[in-house]
Amino acid sequence: MFIDKEQINRLDRKFRLNLINSITGIKPANLIGSQSSEGVANLAIFSSVVHLGSDPALIGMIVRPDSEVARNTFDNIKATGYYTINHVPLTLTRQAHYTSAKFPADISEFDRCAIDKEYIKGFPAPFVKDSYIKFGLKHVQSIPIELNGTTLVIGEIQLMVVPDYAVNEMGYIDLQACDTTGVAGLNQYYCLRKEAEYSYARLEEVPEF
Repeated sequence: MFIDKEQINRLDRKFRLNLINSITGIKPANLIGSQSSEGVANLAIFSSVVHLGSDPALIGMIVRPDSEVARNTFDNIKATGYYTINHVPLTLTRQAHYTSAKFPADISEFDRCAIDKEYIKGFPAPFVKDSYIKFGLKHVQSIPIELNGTTLVIGEIQLMVVPDYAVNEMGYIDLQACDTTGVAGLNQYYCLRKEAEYSYARLEEVPEF
């Protein structure tokens, strides 16, 4: 397949959506936990979570436009200032996927999709109990992206939960050991398998290939 911009623009809308969503490859599958001002626990799957910096510990994610469809997660984050990010383990891909349905704000996806929640050390947003890697964030900035109406939501990590056995002496996390999954497009889920590990790439140490 070879298609240029004009041909892309002429594609069937759903075909184009799936194609462009898949072209970037496997992305992290995360469940975003939040709580409304009324106390309703919300959960939604996101594949746009990205590391922005380590000092301070900043994580970003893209929220789609809310002009036509309610975005309960973003509304809750703006209202309370806190949310959680939870890796989706292999055992939860089916339930996690269906949190993307457009549930009313008064319906908890935790309950409807049979996902257990937990609160950790007084943090004001719910975590996914069966997620091995999870962290709580405080909302620090939202940056509108005028090109398509999306928003970059930035949070600073307040606490992290990671199994001791999955963290090596250098601080690297073994994602395979935590059953972390990835997602391509909007509905294809993948297992992660560690294939190799290399040292920091210093110019004088680059091998001959």
